[in-house]
Parts: sequence; C-alpha cells; structure tokens
Amino acid sequence: MKKRALIIDDDQSTLDLMKFQLEAEDFFVITSDNGSKALDFIKELEFDIILTDLNLPDINGIEMVKKTKEISPNTEIIMITGFGSIEKAVEAAKAGAFHYVEKPVDFDELILLIHRAIERKTQTLEIEKLRGKLSSRNSYVGIIGGSKAMQNVYEMIESVADSDANILILGESGTGKELIANAIHFKSLRAKKDFVKVNCAALPKDLIESELFGHIKGSFTGAAKDKLGFIAKANGGSLMLDEIGEMPIELQPKLLRVLQERIYYAVGSDKPQQVDFRLISATNRNPYEAISEGILREDLFYRINTIEIHIPPLRERMDDVPMLAEHFLKQYAEKYRREVTGFSQQAYDQMLNYGWRGNIRELQHSIERGVLLSKGKNIEFLSIQGQSQPVSVAVSATPSSNQPTVVSPTEDKQEFKPTASVFPSSTNQFESLAHLSESNFFEEIGKIIVDNIPTDNPETEDVFNKIEYGVVLAALRKAKQNKQAAANLLGVYRPRLYGMIKRHNLENE
Repeated sequence: MKKRALIIDDDQSTLDLMKFQLEAEDFFVITSDNGSKALDFIKELEFDIILTDLNLPDINGIEMVKKTKEISPNTEIIMITGFGSIEKAVEAAKAGAFHYVEKPVDFDELILLIHRAIERKTQTLEIEKLRGKLSSRNSYVGIIGGSKAMQNVYEMIESVADSDANILILGESGTGKELIANAIHFKSLRAKKDFVKVNCAALPKDLIESELFGHIKGSFTGAAKDKLGFIAKANGGSLMLDEIGEMPIELQPKLLRVLQERIYYAVGSDKPQQVDFRLISATNRNPYEAISEGILREDLFYRINTIEIHIPPLRERMDDVPMLAEHFLKQYAEKYRREVTGFSQQAYDQMLNYGWRGNIRELQHSIERGVLLSKGKNIEFLSIQGQSQPVSVAVSATPSSNQPTVVSPTEDKQEFKPTASVFPSSTNQFESLAHLSESNFFEEIGKIIVDNIPTDNPETEDVFNKIEYGVVLAALRKAKQNKQAAANLLGVYRPRLYGMIKRHNLENE
C-alpha cells in the first residue's frame, strides 16, 4: 500500500513541486493551502507523514502541530520554515513535530527525514500493539502470570530476545528464573540451536572447569578420553549459567576471557577454540553484595549484565496466585488422575494470606500435596509447610497498607477506624443523580468527589486508593461475601478482585 502524505503550504508552486517529488517516491499525496482544510483531511484520513509550512494564513504553525497531534497522535510532522524562523521551528519540535527543514528545501535531505519519521511511527505503533497484546496475556511462553509486574517482564523479554546481549536474571529462589531464560532463548534467533543449562552450585568445584571448558585425554587423572564442555555444546545457541554467584572465583577470569575474545581452551590444551553463544546468567544473590564479599568479580559482573531482568517475588504479585494455583491444580489432577476441580474459599484465603517465602515453587508443591490429600472435588485446606491452621488477617488501621497483620484465631480482630474523612458529607448531591445514565452518573460521582477534596490539605492520601477500597468493600457486602458474585458485579476477573481484597486487607470483612 502506498504511504499517505499531506502537504500544507499557502504557496501553490511549493505544493506542486513537493507533490511531484513525493509522488516520484511512490507516495499518495494530498495538498492543502491552509490549516483548517488540512485539519479536515486529518480527521478523515490516517497520514503517514505531514509536511507543513510554519507560517500558514489561518493557523499558527505551532498550533497546527498541537491540533494535529490531538487528532492523530502517531502521525509524524515535518515543519518547513523560512530563513530566520529556526527558533519557532524548534518550539514546534517541542510541541510534537518530528523535525524541521529550512527553505529552500533540499529534497534528498527531506526524503531521508520522511523515511526516518515513518519508521518511527511504525515502531511506535508496533510497540503499542505489543503492549496491548502483552497486557491481555495471562501466560507467555510457558510462564503463568497476568499481573502488571509480569507484563513488564514479558515486554522486556520481547525487547531483548532477538539481540545477542548478555542477560542477567535476578530473583529469589523459586521465582521461575529458568522459565524466563527458556522464554528468552526460544524467542531468539538462536531458538533452533541448543540451549545448554549449567547449575554452577550443583557442579563439584574440582570438576567445574572441566565441565565448562572440556578436557583432552590425559590432562588429569581419570581423563580417559577427550570431552566436550558445556561451552562447546552451546556453540551457535545459548548457555545458561544458573547461580553464577557460586562459580569459583579463580574460574571467573577464564569465563570473562571467553566472553571478551570468544575463544576458550580445554583443560590440558594450548589450542584456542572459537565459540559463539549467547550467555544468560541467573542468581538469587544480590550481585553487589556478592562483589563486596569477594564472591563475584566486578569485571565479570559488568560483562554478564548487559541487560538485567528482575523477577518479582510472588508476594509482590499476589494477583497471579489464583491463576497459578488453578494451573497447578489441573496439572497435578491429570498427573495423578484425581477428580479435583477447584478450591474452597478457605483454601483461596490461605493462598492469599500467606507470604510464600519459597515463591512459585512452594505454591506448586502445596497444590501438589493438596491434590494428593484431597478427598473430594475441591481442595478444602492447603497443607502449607510451617502453617498448621488457617490464619486470619486483621484489617489494619490504614486501608492502603500492603502488609497484613497476622493474628491467631483466638485474638480479637482489629476494627477498621478510618482517619478523618477526606470527603465531607455530600448526601444532597448524591440524591439528585438517580435519573442520570450510567456514564453521566459516574462522571458526576467523580465531580462530587473531587469538588469535596480540601484544597488546603497538602497531604491528601491517594484518592483512587480510597475509592477502590470503598467500592470493593461495598461489592463484597452487597454480594454477601461471595467473591465470584462481587467480581461479576464489578465486571472484573476473580483474580483481580482477590488482588484488590489483599491490597486493602479486606479478607475478613
């Protein structure tokens, strides 16, 4: 399809010349001699590029840029300016123009600028499409999770997978670092080649060099024949060094040399071997602490972490817990041929009130035990190691608190006592809203809330947080504590509602 261009200038000879030049470059071109007519075109058609004169007879050039961006935010604009108007052109660029060129126009330069502008527009649209695609995902290349934190991880993987940049994955034990590494490899250009995984903590320290680099026959006692190391096996593909912080410090300079020079030496050999692989490292240690403790070389650290990906612990993405639990339930019900299809409310409450120190791995093992021990179609109670009975969560004095206070079943539940209300009473204002349509109703509700926020209070708490708290609490009460019914009432998926319940400590309301 031809690219669409709009040219705006009050000089007819300029319009004709530029139209001729762009049509020669296979553009579909529309021209306009004033800004108002041009804005009408922009409302009707999607243009790939707009060329506009700075001085139009009816609309200021900077205003033209602003109005165009309001109508078509992704369309790129190149400003054409006469001598002495550079300052205004720079101002237009700040308002959203891609670039500016001076008259008389050098068409070779202009064509290059146009192609750069269209390329940027294309990239912007692709990124938006990708974000929209990712934001609707509850799983990604074998990874389960639809929370915002995991969407950020998915987006990072998409951004870096095609490159050969070294990746360092940081995360607590059990967060799924190996799954992230799998996703990076299988989304990369090396996906058809081998993906070799090495757990540095599991290899004997006296054999790790031989395992990594290989050895030749007779290089040490027991070396009965030549052996290829993991690095050689990863040639053309990817190499994952899990728990890289456990690699012996004396071996780290040799790995650094491989990464810098792309050659290695097998143990007992003086013959250099060429190698080409993509390195993905992972550790549950804080790398800066490992460096200060002398466990990890600083120069190696900066070589392996061209890109850093942080995997959030499960307690920071509790929205994903029900989704993960249902995935593991299905997996183990099929594996052990058990007719277990769901969880009781008590089991859900356990999941959402527990800190999951072992992260996804601990949740997975708890669900596996639950499937094996279940006597019916539902898992009534999860046997979580270190948690012998269900816990109750007291509602803290601040609804926005992220840390629930765990109390024993015999202790009194704290009563929520809000601080002085941000919103004065507005009963009379609400009474007049019953006749409004749904969209106007919520618009008026928002206006009432904002109008009643004291403007002289510089320490107003997060208003959206308070509104969410109130709406979720009201939905739970209206649904008589039936969380599925409350989720249906609010038009959200149940895991999202659970996340909001957890965030506002509403488990026992």
